[in-house]
Amino acid sequence: MPVGISQDTAGLVAFNKQIIEATAEFAVCYKINTAFYECFGASGWEAMKETLEYIPKNILTIADAKRGDIGNTSAMYAQAFFEALTFDAITINPYMGKDSVSPFLEFKDKWSILLALTSNPGSQDFQTLPTGSGQVFEEVLRKSSSWGDESNMMYVVGATRAEELSRVRQIIPKHFLLVPGVGAQGGSLVDVVRHGANKDISLLINASRSIIYASSESDFAEAARSEAKKMQQEMSIFC
Repeated sequence: MPVGISQDTAGLVAFNKQIIEATAEFAVCYKINTAFYECFGASGWEAMKETLEYIPKNILTIADAKRGDIGNTSAMYAQAFFEALTFDAITINPYMGKDSVSPFLEFKDKWSILLALTSNPGSQDFQTLPTGSGQVFEEVLRKSSSWGDESNMMYVVGATRAEELSRVRQIIPKHFLLVPGVGAQGGSLVDVVRHGANKDISLLINASRSIIYASSESDFAEAARSEAKKMQQEMSIFC
C-alpha cells in the first residue's frame, strides 16, 4: 500500500476507491483478484463486495477467481460470484471438463473466462505439451468452444505468449480474449494486437501492477490515472 494507506481491509477499500475514481474514465473493465481479499477472511469478502459496488455500473467486472470443480460445486461458485457478489464474469480453470464449466454458462448475461494459455513460467509444464493434434492448450480451445459461444465465453491468453495468439485465433476466431501480462510482466501491446485482434478487435488487455503500483507515494491515484490514460491512448490507435 502507498504512503498514507493503512495495511488492513479499510485501507484496501480506500486505496481501491481512489484507483477507481482516477482510472474509470479510461477503463472498460476491472478485474478483481479474489485471493488478495480472501486472505483477510470474512472482512476481505466484505472489502471485495464494497469495492465491487463502487465500480460504475457501465464497466465490466471480472472475478479473477480461477474456479472450477465438479458440477454441483461449480454451481455454488457461480451463485456466489454472479448473484451474491454480482460480478459480470469469472475466470475458470477448465481442467475438470465440461461439467465443471457448464453451471457458470447457465447464468444469463454473464461471462465465463476459461484459462487457455497463461503467462506464468509453469504454463509450459502442461499447457504446451504435444497432443495428436497440436498442444494441450489448443485441445482445450477446440473442445470447450462448443460448450458456450462468443456471447458468454472468453479465454485467457497471456501477453507474454503473443506469438501463439495467431494459432489461438485460428481455432476461436470470434471469441473475446482476456490478455494479462501487458505492463509489469513485459508483454507487448503492439504484438498482442497484431497477433490477437480480429475484425472487431475482441481483446480485453489487462494491466494491473503497472497502473495500481505506478507510485508508492501519496500521489498514487494521480500516477495510476496517468498510466491508465497512456495505455488507453496507445490502444486507441488500433480501434
